Amino acid sequence: MKSGKVLAIALAAACAGAPLGQAQAEGGLEVGVLTCSVVPGSRLNLLIRSTADVKCVYAKGGQTEEYVGETGIALGLDLSFKQDEKMAFTVIAASEDVRPGAKALGGKYVGGELSAAAGLGLGAKALVGGGAKNIGLQPLALESSTGIGASGGLSFLYIEPAP
Repeated sequence: MKSGKVLAIALAAACAGAPLGQAQAEGGLEVGVLTCSVVPGSRLNLLIRSTADVKCVYAKGGQTEEYVGETGIALGLDLSFKQDEKMAFTVIAASEDVRPGAKALGGKYVGGELSAAAGLGLGAKALVGGGAKNIGLQPLALESSTGIGASGGLSFLYIEPAP
């Protein structure tokens, strides 16, 4: 999954139109990586809705912060049976307070999702939203899994700081 983190960070820098160091220096733009893993055995697939519990870690500058929550498809088609699901999001915000320890990423993120699996699976999510501090996830998440099937529709990620 390390290559997913590197790719997510590179995409964030490209989308911001500046190298990472410059992006952080101008206007307080913060960049970090949020990686989430689906809790085994928690996935519930219904034809037009699916849910799964997640455990996430936000990493920036060698520091980490843990989150828990739920992800899935709120409205769409989910005909997949996946295992070992992982997602990597690039976190971008115009706030100085997105450092690990601030617990600022908690909130609701929604958008589109498309994924497919035949043995190994790949997917992408475009999510927007955030917590009380208007933190946003870069609208691209790289997703990897093993299993079979396909899914697509209105996706969500709800996270809060781990207890």
